[in-house]
Amino acid sequence: MQLYYSAASPFVRKVLVVAHELGCADKIELISAAAHPVNTNSVIAALNPLGQVPTLATDTGRVICDSRVICEYLNTQFHGTLLPIGSERWTALVMQSHADGLLDAALLARYERVVRPVELQWDDWEAGQMAKIVRTLDVLELELEFAGERLDIGTIAVGCALGYLDFRFADFNWRDEHAGLAAWFERFSQRASMQQTVPKG
Repeated sequence: MQLYYSAASPFVRKVLVVAHELGCADKIELISAAAHPVNTNSVIAALNPLGQVPTLATDTGRVICDSRVICEYLNTQFHGTLLPIGSERWTALVMQSHADGLLDAALLARYERVVRPVELQWDDWEAGQMAKIVRTLDVLELELEFAGERLDIGTIAVGCALGYLDFRFADFNWRDEHAGLAAWFERFSQRASMQQTVPKG
């Protein structure tokens, strides 16, 4: 399998954490292909019309896009339990949705400052995205209060989302108002899969 990736992408990191937890990371060849919201990477676009990472090319020639779908594919192929069954499945999937939504807002806020020309930047737009992040952190604080050492696609997604905030928003002190979430993240970050996928770039 070949994974088109960027070492800085939190969505790529989610896939890689899943791969490490499933014990299949050594079966995935990593191909660097930096995506950009304006200047489309032709290599990725040839496989994924959205031009996004992560994009997975399987050994059978199937191309799988979107981190959520790739994670479910890997979990199925390698007989994992990261997507629970029964009511716990919905808990995990909703948590993943919250974490991915936080990341969508974070990426939009970052693009506003590092991609959009200065004369076109909109402070209210950035503030709106950051407000979404804060509201989501409030919800995650409550959702993870009783998570303990749970490991599933939801907790993995949250771990990667919080890691991205530390990586790209170093001045955003999200821990100040979310002590419980910060404590959970400190524990979760010690997992080998998280240590092996720290973002770079």
